Amino acid sequence: MTSTAQPRISPDIAILRRRDQFDLADDRRIRKNLASGEWTRVTAGSYVLSTEWRRLRPLERHRIVVSEVARRLEPGAVLSHFAAAAEHGIDILGQWPRQVDVMIERATGGRSGGAVRRHALGLEGVERVPFGRHELTTPAQTALDLARTAPFLVAATAVDQAVWIGREGGPLTTIDELLRLLGNEPRRRGDVRARHVVAFADTGAANPRETQAAHVLRRLGFPESRSQERRVLRSGRLVFGDRYFPAFDHWLEIDGRGKYLSPEFGDDRDPDEIVIDEKNRENEIRREVRGFSRLEATDFDNPRLVYDILTADGLPSSQQRP
Repeated sequence: MTSTAQPRISPDIAILRRRDQFDLADDRRIRKNLASGEWTRVTAGSYVLSTEWRRLRPLERHRIVVSEVARRLEPGAVLSHFAAAAEHGIDILGQWPRQVDVMIERATGGRSGGAVRRHALGLEGVERVPFGRHELTTPAQTALDLARTAPFLVAATAVDQAVWIGREGGPLTTIDELLRLLGNEPRRRGDVRARHVVAFADTGAANPRETQAAHVLRRLGFPESRSQERRVLRSGRLVFGDRYFPAFDHWLEIDGRGKYLSPEFGDDRDPDEIVIDEKNRENEIRREVRGFSRLEATDFDNPRLVYDILTADGLPSSQQRP
């Protein structure tokens, strides 16, 4: 089945391909540049400058791996799961796989190996879009495939990223579309898991860490919260909270490495000025809510730390300390 969704374009980065540039990169030079760390191997026969590779996000790196592997596949391959997620810009929590996911017919009997991981799940009812010489599962199909097979938090981040309403250009799919596809497809292994993941989908979660935070908070027994709380302060300043607990009027800020790179701070601002402004912003918020907490995004890898900080700040939990 065909959708109007369009696959994402790979990052603009120079790829050195042994097949195309043999005069530039003989075997000895390849080994030397790999050993020195000057080059990084993307996949067999494809290399990039390590300085360029390091500046890419993990999602962008996997997208390049997908593009390079797809060049060597026989026409008509159906890229799926993590490969399709990378191409659509659906980010995940954790590491991306080393192999490229391809969905095949059940009777094909193909095996995974080398750079390709094959899923013999059958193609009946699988929604996909053109992708060069190949096809790509749609965002909704991709999110459901990961919801069926990936660990819960990975699956939850994929679904939330697919339905995120704050994405430039709008969400890639909707919760209703996911449920429709679940109802229309032939029954597949993992459908029960997928419905469980979709039931907790959050259209406001802007990144995988926000999804992780919501699920950790729920598991720790904290009250219901919502993401990206919007509030106009008495000063007229518009602020957004990462998590807000309405029953207790408790505001939670979650800091990440990119926080002070946000456009709201401005490219021409002095770092000290930014820190002072952020402190003033926090003081304004504290005067208008009953409770306030601040955590680092990576703190959610340590649930006990999260529990201790939030309960110390006055937010109750229905669970014992983990």
